[in-house]
Order: sequence, then structure tokens, then C-alpha cells
Amino acid sequence: MSPAAMRLRGLLRKEMKQILRDPSAILIAFLLPVVLLVVNGFGLSLDARDMRIAVVIEAPEETARGLLQAIDASPYLAARRATSFRAAEAALTAGEVRGILTVREDFVPRLRRDGTARGQAALAVNATDPNSARLLEGYVSGALAAWLAGEARERRRLPSGGIELAARDWFNAELRSTAFIVPGVIAMVMTMTGTLLTALIVAREWERGTMESMLASPARMAELIAAKLVCYFLLGMLSMAMAVMLAVTVFDVPFRGSLGALTAAAAAFLVFALGLGLFISTLARNQFVASQLAFLSTMMPAMMLSGMLFDIAAMPRWLQLLTYLAPARYLVSILQTLFLAGDIWPVLLPNLAALGVSALAAIGLTLAVTRRRLD
Repeated sequence: MSPAAMRLRGLLRKEMKQILRDPSAILIAFLLPVVLLVVNGFGLSLDARDMRIAVVIEAPEETARGLLQAIDASPYLAARRATSFRAAEAALTAGEVRGILTVREDFVPRLRRDGTARGQAALAVNATDPNSARLLEGYVSGALAAWLAGEARERRRLPSGGIELAARDWFNAELRSTAFIVPGVIAMVMTMTGTLLTALIVAREWERGTMESMLASPARMAELIAAKLVCYFLLGMLSMAMAVMLAVTVFDVPFRGSLGALTAAAAAFLVFALGLGLFISTLARNQFVASQLAFLSTMMPAMMLSGMLFDIAAMPRWLQLLTYLAPARYLVSILQTLFLAGDIWPVLLPNLAALGVSALAAIGLTLAVTRRRLD
């Protein structure tokens, strides 16, 4: 065995023993991903269910009963009959309901005469949350359309317009936001744990003087970095496997891609995240500063610029360009594609290439700033 291989083997044994003696590494690699996945997976949702609305119906009781049944049939709405608009307005102001649906007295006569009742039903919505307001408007419109279609069938006439749209949702047929968000949360978790794992532990070695002893050894700088990368890379891959298992079993997110593509993406991204952690620890050499830099350089871009929560196409042009500097963007795209669509190589290959470039850049920066000296 060559001297370089013997040194590398010794360094690997040292790193593995240090990991086994240090419970914080195990906690960051395995406990932190579970906590972040559970909290974010269950807590983050773009769906809105059981949105409470007050219904003020001036139309005859038969119409009122049919409308309320149509609204209650929607899993997204919870109707509450109000005696007057003033009472409904008080409930809206107090936050007891999110909207007020008012059905005018001549709703049914106009519907039977013209086949339409435009302007005879009004919806007032609490728009402090614009996204929820738009969702509520869509849900109420859908419930009214379903009721109108039922009324038209009973009278043996076509609904207004005579067009029925047959919609088919690909890749996420149930329109579950969890299936879209959880792969993004996995990317965020791997960004955070991969960078934080190396940044904190290596910064602690600088504080305790362990790195000084390592720099005084015959081992080369590339060997020191390789030993750390290999050990924490194995921890990170195990953490990634656990996160994917949780996504499939706990959150019931389908996985339609190949394990090979997933492994390649995870490996490339982990090399980047670990290299960034080493780069941060080399610059900071202090656990507190390293943890803050790791959070700012990983968590914030992973949440805001990766497309996990916010549509990149809806961002300003200058911010869209900035997202290309966030490697989490490429991992989120890969994971969402693998989970929901499968091996779509025109999507996967460019993102894998971008992750490879990011990994090489992170390792190159680490080698450039790490010197065999203490200043």
C-alpha cells in the first residue's frame, strides 16, 4: 500500500471514530432531517380546506337548500347560513368566516327565464391573504357551477354556454400540494444538513486545536479534505435515503423515477453542500459564525430561490437570473421530476450538469482558501 493510501486510510479511521464519539454529528445527520421534514411536510400546504363562508339567501327555501347542499358537497367549503347581510358582515369582520355569499331574491326567476343569473349572486371575500381569497373565489364559483349544471339537467336543458370542459391533471392528479412541497423540503433539508454538518464540526476542530495537529501531520491538504468528504458524504447519503423513505411512506408521495438518477443527483448535491460547509468552516473557524453563515447561505436560498414554494417564472427577471446561482434550484427540479413524473432526461440532465459544476466549484474554493498555516 502506498504512503498516500495509508495516510488516507488513517484519516478515514480518525474521522469515523470522531463521528461515533460526537453525538451532534448523528443528530444533525439523522434527527434534524426528520424534524424538518415532519414540521415542514405537515405544516406547509398550499391547499385550503373547510374554508368557512356565510351564506345569505334571499331566494326561496328550495333554492336555499339546494345551494347549501352544493356548497357543503365541496371538501374545500363549509357553509354557514346567515339571517342577514349585517350578521354575515359581523362574522366576516370578527374572522369567523372568510367570505359572504349573497343570493338575490330574483335569482331563480332570472335563471328560469334567461338560463343565467349573472349579477344575482355576490361574493364578498376577506382578501388580507390574497392567495386564500383567490382560492375561495374559485371554490365558490365551482360549487355554483355544479349546482347550476344540476338544475339544468333537472329542467332538461343545457347549462349556460352549452360547453362542458373535461380537465385532466397530469403527474399530480389529486392536486395535492404535499406531493409538490415534500420533494422541495427534502432538498432544503439536504442543503441545511450537508452544509451545517461539516461547517459546525470542522469549525469545532479549529476551536479545539485538532486542525492544528492535522496540519502538522505529513498528510496533504487534499487528503485531509478527501477524508472529511468521504465520511460525511456517507452520512449524508444515509440521511437522504431516510428522507426519501419518509416522503414515500409517511407523506404518501409517489416515486416514479429511478434510484440511479436519484443517487446521482444526491451525490452531486452532497459534494457541493459538504464542500460549502468546509469552505465556511475554513473562513470562520468559529462554531457560532459558521452556523450563521451556513444558515444564510443554504436555508434562505433553498426556501426562497429554489422554486420549492414560489414559482420562479412569477419572479422579476433579475431575481430569476439570481436563482441560477442557487444549486438547490436544480435539486428541487430533479426531485420533483423524479417523484411526480419519472426519468424525464431532458429535464434531469441539464440540472445534473449544473449540480456537477456547483460541486466542483465548492471543492475548488475550499482547496483554494485552505492553507497549511494558522493565520
